[in-house]
Amino acid sequence: MITPAFAQGAGTAAAGGADIALQVVPFVLIFVIMYFLILRPQQKRVKDHQSMVKNVRRDDTIVTNGGLIGRVVKVADDASEIEVEIAPNVRVKVVRTMISEVRVKGGPVKAA
Repeated sequence: MITPAFAQGAGTAAAGGADIALQVVPFVLIFVIMYFLILRPQQKRVKDHQSMVKNVRRDDTIVTNGGLIGRVVKVADDASEIEVEIAPNVRVKVVRTMISEVRVKGGPVKAA
């Protein structure tokens, strides 16, 4: 009544180890692909953003994550905040990490 198929799989111990290795290879391959497609570009963006924020100078035009556009009035090298003028005589303090874009003094040219 018992089929001989059960005894055929238990013949070699090395075959069991090879089966596990073949099952793990796709997972390792997926993690390697995710690292190169997702994690490395994200690390590069974070590094670029940190250097952009660190190089903010007075009279630069910035855009915050909240969408405010203003001109940098006061920058302290050691402080985590900068002072931005968003309208004539209206100044706000902005945390440096909340800057999403830094534009040059002239800013982009308006479309006609």
